[in-house]
Amino acid sequence: MRATERDIAFAGPAEQARLVAEGKVSAVELTSAALERAKRAQPTLNAFRHLRAREARREAELSDRRIAEGERAPLLGVPIAIKDDTDIAGLPTAFGCRGDFPVAEADAEVVAMLKRAGAVIIGKTNTPEVGQWPFTEGAAFGVTRNPWNTAYSPGGSSGGSAAAVAAGIVGAALGSDGAGSVRIPAAWTHLVGIKPQRGRIPTAPEPELFHGLTGHGPLARTVADAALLLDVAAGTNGTYLAAARSGVRRLRIGISLRSPFTAMPAKLDPRVRAAVVMLARSLTALGHTVVPVRPRYGLIGLTFLPRSLTGVADWIEKAPSRDLLDERTQANARTGELLRGILPLARRTEPFWRRRIGSVFADVDVLLTPTTATPPPAADTLGRLPNWRTDRAIVGACPYAWPWNVLGWPSVNVPAGFTENGLPMGAQLMGPSDSEELLIALAAQLETVQRWHDRTP
Repeated sequence: MRATERDIAFAGPAEQARLVAEGKVSAVELTSAALERAKRAQPTLNAFRHLRAREARREAELSDRRIAEGERAPLLGVPIAIKDDTDIAGLPTAFGCRGDFPVAEADAEVVAMLKRAGAVIIGKTNTPEVGQWPFTEGAAFGVTRNPWNTAYSPGGSSGGSAAAVAAGIVGAALGSDGAGSVRIPAAWTHLVGIKPQRGRIPTAPEPELFHGLTGHGPLARTVADAALLLDVAAGTNGTYLAAARSGVRRLRIGISLRSPFTAMPAKLDPRVRAAVVMLARSLTALGHTVVPVRPRYGLIGLTFLPRSLTGVADWIEKAPSRDLLDERTQANARTGELLRGILPLARRTEPFWRRRIGSVFADVDVLLTPTTATPPPAADTLGRLPNWRTDRAIVGACPYAWPWNVLGWPSVNVPAGFTENGLPMGAQLMGPSDSEELLIALAAQLETVQRWHDRTP
């Protein structure tokens, strides 16, 4: 790739939209280059389940005509990727599963919003079966790998989206987050990943996803680009992009390195601990006050599991054959059916957990925690474990993100540097209800000194 082509590939959606609008590059050229990068990387990274080569070029041609007619839109002519749990008209939504799924007859509402903003959807990205695991591997599509080191996983369940952005195939992508599935792969691929407030991005045609645990979220290399995609997906007309450019008042930030209680052991890797502490020092240097806190997580897992596992049981009703599903998926669905009777109670306890855990925000404005307990795991290992060992590995690596899915509150992963052998790590900025603007403004301020976007695979 020539230097100028690489610069454009890693420019991000806001800059790409500007280049297209000013005629420096056409939408067709931008889209063709993205499709070529995706095709070239597929044997190595395996980020995509489906590429929409013909449809994307047609959408790019339309974008160029719209620009020639004087039209402007936030993502006009910009290639974007979508996780394969979201309907795109004309493609199946297999959510990582094997089998012949029917093609979707209509776009999901969030996809329709992206298209109206001019985005060119180049394809659907890989995800593990029903988004259950923080690694992206499966019998349906193989192993998705990390652009920073292909011997390692990009995480999951939005691993294909994260790999596509980190590798410069697209400037931004849409994922979904039910237990950290945007934030975890963002941490392990050196990206910004935003889990917005529940309900911020529409989930139609579904009224909600996984009983309220899951929502869509953007992945990008910079805070501003993630905020731009969030604005488009949420229909907020520049609110979050303005927050990324606005600056932030001095804050009181609570740092917590203790993970919520789980029934299996989880130990914070010293390298991740050091990375989060380094970010805390940067925040202090920026004028904020950072203090240790201990959020009262309690036994919040008792309300998470019925919702997540019942969600698995619900989703696999769409599968053409249960026999084609991973044995772990089938086991989780059976457990979900057993827990279905307590699902209403699990939903009713949510206000209690908001009051209990949210009490930490009486003392601080924002919470800083690790996103994961470990750096990225090796690829092509966790996908072959039995169910109990898979659960143990998941809890050991990723015990920090999921409580915010129960609460429905926003959280932003920010890159936190690298291990000695070049593997990315991340940290979360977490807030109470409706705090996206504050979190995005703080993340953008941190980006000005950390400059994580300067480094690419």
